Amino acid sequence: MKTRSIRASEIRRTWYLVNADGKILGRLATEIAKILRGKNKPEYTPHLDVGDHVIVINAEKIVLTGDKENTKRYFYHTGYPGGGKFVDYLDLKSRNPAKIIELAVKGMLPHNRLGRQMQRKLQVYAGSSHPHKAQEPVELDL
Repeated sequence: MKTRSIRASEIRRTWYLVNADGKILGRLATEIAKILRGKNKPEYTPHLDVGDHVIVINAEKIVLTGDKENTKRYFYHTGYPGGGKFVDYLDLKSRNPAKIIELAVKGMLPHNRLGRQMQRKLQVYAGSSHPHKAQEPVELDL
């Protein structure tokens, strides 16, 4: 028997809706990354983007375990010499709670063109409303 590889024209994508209310950040991000990569499908192919679209709502209600709420920091660089900056978790949560989930999932995807293509299928919203009702997303309880 030969292993059959799926073609890009045969890929069927579905939309999933995930409610982040009360969910732990890392555990939620791993499940989202699996769906974006397509590892939950039998036709998973490592060199193709076979994953599905994921909509995350209620990003502002995500939970961290332990004392990470007070100690977790995110690093970014401005691009200028000596431009390394840190932002605390609570500051980022108050300014842009969707960015927290986006960064967690980004670190779990491949760090190349394919990973960037997968990341574009993730939409995160701080509140409970989203503009993707026309796609008729399937609700997931992760």
